[in-house]
Amino acid sequence: MNRLISICAGLFILFSAVLLASHAATDNAPSGSTPACVDRLFEGLSFTVCTADPAEGLLKLVHSREDGTLIGQPSAIHSDEGQTLVFAMNAGMFHLDRRPVGLFVEDGVETAPLVRGDGPGNFQLLPNGVFWISGETAGVSETESFVDADFKVDFATQSGPMLVIDGDLHPAFRAQSDSLFIRNGVGVGQAGVALFAISNEPVNFHTFARLFRDDLMIDNALFLDGRVSMLHAPDSGRSDFGFSVGPMVAYFRPEAD
Repeated sequence: MNRLISICAGLFILFSAVLLASHAATDNAPSGSTPACVDRLFEGLSFTVCTADPAEGLLKLVHSREDGTLIGQPSAIHSDEGQTLVFAMNAGMFHLDRRPVGLFVEDGVETAPLVRGDGPGNFQLLPNGVFWISGETAGVSETESFVDADFKVDFATQSGPMLVIDGDLHPAFRAQSDSLFIRNGVGVGQAGVALFAISNEPVNFHTFARLFRDDLMIDNALFLDGRVSMLHAPDSGRSDFGFSVGPMVAYFRPEAD
């Protein structure tokens, strides 16, 4: 898709180096309670998985500040009064001006419309899907299923492709694909807990999708983006920095008394 951000190979190598350097900060994570974001190995590859329960904390999607300026970086998201930021991550594809490519709903206000139909690029590699939040409930739905359900949502971001659809991998994925990038995505388990994963080394779609289905036991998972994927997780001592992004997800917990 010619309106999507395209990053040249040289810049990608530089950006990957920045990610690896920032990820190394997890060695300095504070001791104490188990952080929401933890590293795990799947088939010898490293991933970080962050857990967000919308029934226990505030899970929301953000894009711009109140004055309309772009936030751009997960590390630039500030905690709300009485809340502590647990983690933040990029959450959807965007145009060159950082506008969301597909549906984006923030605080019940739709700022970008739903996109239907196939086309070039990952976003329109059908089926694509929507990650949505409604009150204390979160979900991942294939786009046409989302339309049919007519959900009333507080937050939503459309991206693509779907990684896992009702327990099956996206039919276009190939196990031997040499398209390897840092990638991030989201799935929601049967208990309603959202699991956000980011690879700590380049992986293909097939491997990333199997992480959700076979390791995290998720029946429906959505690809959020690649190349530009970043995670900010203060409790883990990790704060990735890279190119400015558009839609982001943030998870907060109430401040301790």
